[in-house]
Amino acid sequence: MNDKQTVVRGETETQTLLPRVDVFEDDNGIQLFADLPGVPRERLVVNVEGDTLLLEGEIMPEMSEQLEAVYAEVQLSRFRRAFTLSSELDTTQIDAELRDGVLNLRVPKHAHAQPRKIVVKSE
Repeated sequence: MNDKQTVVRGETETQTLLPRVDVFEDDNGIQLFADLPGVPRERLVVNVEGDTLLLEGEIMPEMSEQLEAVYAEVQLSRFRRAFTLSSELDTTQIDAELRDGVLNLRVPKHAHAQPRKIVVKSE
């Protein structure tokens, strides 16, 4: 699996890392977990435009300025991932939390899209 992507904006190309993401669905909505190690809350952007959910973050490692990388497997400092959301989801009610390098995002379904139990009356 390729964990990099190239994003073209105007005349410039920027390579970014694709964060690993797990998505779970239940009757009430979806739960998304994205691995974003080294991305502080201040450098994380979660946007919804139309039916597209966009996650972007910049790695800001905490290290002394005297340190120099001798070997680094992660050469890129930006994460980016986009998802197309179903119209059943209520993007005005998204709840997001970043803890220990993992973004936990909850997108509920619209009330009309959630299953509901019908009470049957008898005479």
